Amino acid sequence: MAILELQNINHYFGGLHAVSDFSMNVEEGELIGLIGPNGAGKTTIFNLVSGFYKPTEGEIKFCGKSISGLKPHEVTGLGLARTFQNIRLWNSMTVLENLCISQHYRLGYGFIDSVIQTGRYAVREKEVIKSAREFLEILDLMEYENEYPKNLPYGLQRRLEIGRALTIRPKLLLLDEPAAGMAAGDIEQLIKLVKWIREKFKLTIWLIEHQMKVVMGLCERICVLDFGEIIAEGIPSEIKRNPRVIKAYLGEEVTVHA
Repeated sequence: MAILELQNINHYFGGLHAVSDFSMNVEEGELIGLIGPNGAGKTTIFNLVSGFYKPTEGEIKFCGKSISGLKPHEVTGLGLARTFQNIRLWNSMTVLENLCISQHYRLGYGFIDSVIQTGRYAVREKEVIKSAREFLEILDLMEYENEYPKNLPYGLQRRLEIGRALTIRPKLLLLDEPAAGMAAGDIEQLIKLVKWIREKFKLTIWLIEHQMKVVMGLCERICVLDFGEIIAEGIPSEIKRNPRVIKAYLGEEVTVHA
């Protein structure tokens, strides 16, 4: 069953046709990749899905419900989470606080409750902190609970960002270039982490990535975008040998290491 449906999506920035008649389904439980050259429109599609942009034309459905035109927090509230190409952690807050504040949308208390610190406020705050600490333990970040994200190694910052997305208990997780800027060792750990997260949380994952080792090592299906249009779609072995993909993006066949 399709958890996400994009139907005939077109998006313009002024006179620039950034996304052209894009149609695609993401099936429940899939781990699917979106690749293509810089400027192909990949992040624009993620921004359309997550509510940062409204499609010029077409419709986006999540779990059977139209989300075209919803605000980002409304999309998040339905169970769709994402990370960003450039890490967007709150560096003036601790690691623990980053995982607490990301749960604000489901706190269940209002402004007055927080001002006078009602019983409901106290109960929910304890629950949020408990949940955040559970994710710290799951992601092996417990020792950094009171550290500021900017002081963590880059690989751990990425892990924290993914953990923050997981705190909303998403049904679908969008990862926008999670391996960007990572060293080889961190990339290996990232591949293991994404596989583990998928199994642990029974997640559907859609990722954008330039690191072919990540794409070929993780994705069951790959969609290739060029100038806002789909030029190929298939399993990794098909994509790495597709002449049009090689010409537009890969430059040569990708070697997949077992």
